Amino acid sequence: MKKTFLVSTLFILLCGSAAVSAQTVSGSIGNGTAQKGKATRGVIVLNIPAGLHVDSNRPASEYAIPTTVRLSSAGARVSGPTFPRGVNRKFQFSESTINVYEGTVRFPFTLTVPAGFRGDTVRVRAVVRYQACTDEVCYPPRTKEITLTARIR
Repeated sequence: MKKTFLVSTLFILLCGSAAVSAQTVSGSIGNGTAQKGKATRGVIVLNIPAGLHVDSNRPASEYAIPTTVRLSSAGARVSGPTFPRGVNRKFQFSESTINVYEGTVRFPFTLTVPAGFRGDTVRVRAVVRYQACTDEVCYPPRTKEITLTARIR
């Protein structure tokens, strides 16, 4: 009996861990190019698989871990990001509603490359932290880092 319970628990944890790692973080800067002295729009995209949600940047629950997106660039200025509104949902594990993101979530930002920028490529580092949950349980928070690049023209 103990062995069956242990094997079942390990299976659930492994499956849940695979589902949590299935979130993908991607993004882009303009059409792949940026111009010196001008602002260019960029976006960070978080894809959340069906059956999961992540807490929004303002989950309205003291126990929920908000989604954060930190952006930085050497030699250029990065604004934002802009956080979209989430959806208020009620779950078995919470007494009140929690504001969450589901599906594909976009976090737009603006990149401004100075007129005196030296180099032919600009890079933006994005660090996304989120906590994925099912309707019944939340997994430990995760942090994913990506680097976006754009050619300078």
